[in-house]
Amino acid sequence: MVSNTSNSNGEAQPRTGIKNIVLVHGTWADGSSWAKVIPLLQAKGYHVTAVQNPLTSLTDDVAATKRALALQDGPVLLVGHSWGGVVITEAGNDAKVAGLVYVAAAAPEEGQSFLELVQTAPATPGNDEIRPDASGFVSMTPKGIMEDFAQDLPQTEQQVLISTQGPQAFSALQEKITQAAWKTKPSWYIVAANDRMINPDLERTLAKKMNATTTTLPSSHVVMLSQPEQVAAVIMEAASQVHSTKAAVIQA
Repeated sequence: MVSNTSNSNGEAQPRTGIKNIVLVHGTWADGSSWAKVIPLLQAKGYHVTAVQNPLTSLTDDVAATKRALALQDGPVLLVGHSWGGVVITEAGNDAKVAGLVYVAAAAPEEGQSFLELVQTAPATPGNDEIRPDASGFVSMTPKGIMEDFAQDLPQTEQQVLISTQGPQAFSALQEKITQAAWKTKPSWYIVAANDRMINPDLERTLAKKMNATTTTLPSSHVVMLSQPEQVAAVIMEAASQVHSTKAAVIQA
């Protein structure tokens, strides 16, 4: 469990470890995808920032994340969901980043793109519900969001996701990582066992490859919305341990 203390204003403060958490959303989402996790972290005294990725290119998303990192007043635990895992794999090389948490996320190698990575595993059902537009951006169909992206959320929440999804430039998915931060930073991984977007077997493979402390949850792809308490608990545990782990991750 994570222990806490209070400051002079009576606000909870983490007793040990990292206090700054930067959250990076994935494709077909925005910073509000962390809306259930953020108050849980804040209640324990963490300073939380949710990046708003433009989803126009990997370069642009990394730049947005680095701007958020620059505003932090100390070490950071960097958290990425889905496509956000690609972003934190590159942006996580920033000197302020002390550790990485991947939430049902992609974690490419150097010289590898998101598309190249996911094609190393069998395709998932959600892949059939991706639609391009005339501008080169891709979106999910309502059917895809309800059956493959967020199948374990209430229908009212699914409808919100349909309305707020952020289309992504397809070209971004072809951009390659130049330096994989998970090779030098301690990492944690949440596997979404019922994921119909990124193959859960690929998620397990990635977690093992990066020697990440791994948690498996019976969730859809949007695990931070379906099981926010468990996701927040993993983030807080990582934040409490990251100083002591340094370059080596404790294997669960």
